[in-house]
Amino acid sequence: MDIELAEAVAAVRNELLKAQRLGTGQELLFEVGPIEMAFEVELRADAKAGGKFKVWALSAEAAGSVSRGRTHRISFTLTPRQADRTDLLISGAGDGADEPEDLTGHYEN
Repeated sequence: MDIELAEAVAAVRNELLKAQRLGTGQELLFEVGPIEMAFEVELRADAKAGGKFKVWALSAEAAGSVSRGRTHRISFTLTPRQADRTDLLISGAGDGADEPEDLTGHYEN
């Protein structure tokens, strides 16, 4: 399944906004740091857009079936910000306790 690169970036943005909405009013805040994205892409001419090129992110299966000469690997870093240019904060549920729960033995290394 191929997806336009712009749609992939928009999906990440939408998920961050959803997480922010779900955390509204919670006690614990997370500051969202830089997000690194990397894709195998293919440039394709779009007949509907007058022959302009679009960048498509390829799935692993599609990338393997397209010739190496036509695919490119791109990566970039996004730093999410609010519309007012402040850091994006996502709230999480806090239990109201003064001390964190002791999780010793709950997780394996």
